[in-house]
Formats: sequence, C-alpha cells, structure tokens
Amino acid sequence: MPAEHAHSSERSGAHPAPPRPTRTLAAAGDLLRALAAPVRIAIVLQLREADRCVHELVEALGVAQPLISQHLRVLKSAGVVDGERHGREVVYRLVDEHLSHIVVDAVVHVEESAAHRTEEP
Repeated sequence: MPAEHAHSSERSGAHPAPPRPTRTLAAAGDLLRALAAPVRIAIVLQLREADRCVHELVEALGVAQPLISQHLRVLKSAGVVDGERHGREVVYRLVDEHLSHIVVDAVVHVEESAAHRTEEP
C-alpha cells in the first residue's frame, strides 16, 4: 500500500509531512463540501459508471429532476462534473476520475466500518 494511502499506524518514518499551502487546503475543503451531500455522492457514483443526462440520473436515483439539476449545478461549479449539450439534453461526465476515488473510498470506508461494528460482540 502506498504511504499516502496507508493508515497512520502503518506509515514508516518519524518526520511529519510539510504543511500544505492554505489556499490548497481551502480548495480541498470546498471540493469536499461539494461532495458532502448523499445525492451528490450518488450522482458521482452514477457518472463513474457512464456519462449520463439528467433524466437518466432521475430514473437511476429516484430523485426529482429539479433536485438533480440543483445538485449538478453545485458539482459543476466545484469542477467535479462538466456538461455537454447533445440536442435538447445535456450529458454530464466526471471531470477527473480521481474525484470518483474520493467518493468510492468514503463509501467503502463507511461500509467496512459498519461491517466491523456488527462483527464486534
């Protein structure tokens, strides 16, 4: 497992990482806030599989079209998704595959934590 993905107890070396620039940390916080809604997480997971238009996301997620559109606007302004017009529809895609890894890692972490809690006596 690469060091940047290892848990702190698995990391070797006693030297702390140099601090990141405040601007970088603020941008990372903005990105995480944009991803911090269950519907937006679900949208990212859908777009990880394939590019989709609004009505496909509405069908897949069972969420009303205005709400899907509102969440897509948040994701688009955060640079998570981009849309391309195809006739009367806009097809949305993830801007960067790394963003889906953030979401998948968070979901897997929650699933593993829940499984671990149910295994405890």
